[in-house]
Order: sequence, then structure tokens, then C-alpha cells
Amino acid sequence: MPLADIEPVNRESTAGIIARQLRDAIMNGALPPGTQLGETELASRFQVSRGPLREAMQRLVSEGLLRSERHRGLFVIDLEPDDVYDIYVARAAIERAAALRIMRGDREKAAAALDEIVREMAAAADEDDPTALSDADLRFHEVLVAESGSRRLMRMTQTLLIETRMCLSMLQQTYQRVEERVDEHNQLIDAIRAGDEETVLKLLEAHMEDAVQRLLPGTTLH
Repeated sequence: MPLADIEPVNRESTAGIIARQLRDAIMNGALPPGTQLGETELASRFQVSRGPLREAMQRLVSEGLLRSERHRGLFVIDLEPDDVYDIYVARAAIERAAALRIMRGDREKAAAALDEIVREMAAAADEDDPTALSDADLRFHEVLVAESGSRRLMRMTQTLLIETRMCLSMLQQTYQRVEERVDEHNQLIDAIRAGDEETVLKLLEAHMEDAVQRLLPGTTLH
């Protein structure tokens, strides 16, 4: 069949829908680290056959969100200290590359998009809603990478942000003032608007370093 005759598929596959919902459940803590996924229970809950369920779970295995244990089944990954360190090393590299692209592009557009997210963070802080604050924090970094315009950087950051969300419940307990998180992100936006590339990179590096030291006391990205 000629390629010109191929029509776009508009409907998301069943496996894709299941994979997305499982990702969300892992990210928001509904499926905590170490949880075993039972095929029978999940197939019944999703009201699907085991075929698309297995396909969805294998997608998450390939993404590193589920691990397979022989003769036991599939489990949500546990984030060991080495995993946490590795997540932030990778994020630091990706977000640094994204920031450099932003600084050479439409800085004001990126700053405006990030401003909107920080307002959500501030509102969550005012309402003392740590879950909403963490969700907005995660969106900030997702938007930062998206504003770089790099599809590849965005693709690489997706799984990292899900793993980061698994860390944020621990991280949010280390802040004495939730406003600290809002302030950090506002400083980054100000530096982007000012075109101060050196400060942008320093702030990003400090942000990742601070998270690692809070989650893994005595550890440094350096």
C-alpha cells in the first residue's frame, strides 16, 4: 500500500490508555514503590483482556517504571539512593541543555509560560496543599524543557519526571518554608528574562544540587 494511502489513527490504543493510567498511578503514589501488579486484579479493574494489559505493563518495564522478577511478577520500582542520584544527574544535563536553547530563543515566551506555573505553585503554597505544589513544581520543569523546542529533550525528560514525582513526597517534607520552592523558581525566571545565561545555569545546577542534598544528605552532584 502506498504511504500516501495511510490514514492517521486518531484513537489511542487500549494498551496506550492503560499504560498512561498506570504511569499516573505510579506518579501520584496510588501505586507506591514496591507494589506488585496482579494481572487478574488489573484486568478486572480496567475491564480488559490480559493482552493489552500485558502490552501496557511491558511498556512501563521498558521505561524503567516497573521491574520484572522471575516467578514473582511485576513490581513498581523502588528508588534506591543510586537511582535518586542518577535521576538528578540526568535531569541536570537535560535541563541545562534546554535552558541554553531557551536563552538563544524566545526568552520572554518561555518566561511567561513559566510565570503561569509559578503562580499555581504560589496558590498551592498559600492553600497549604503540598500535593498541588509538587504537581506544579513538576510542571514547571516539564514546561522548561518543552519551551526549548527540542522534541528529543522532551522525550528524554518524560520518564525522569515521573521518577522525580516519586521523590517529591520525600522532598516536600524537607522544606521548612514552602515559599522557598516558589522563590527558587522565580529567581530562575528573572534570570531568563534578564538574558543572564550564567545565572540561569548556576540556579539550575544549585536547584538540582539542593534536591540531592535534601534527599541524600552528604551526597553531592559534584
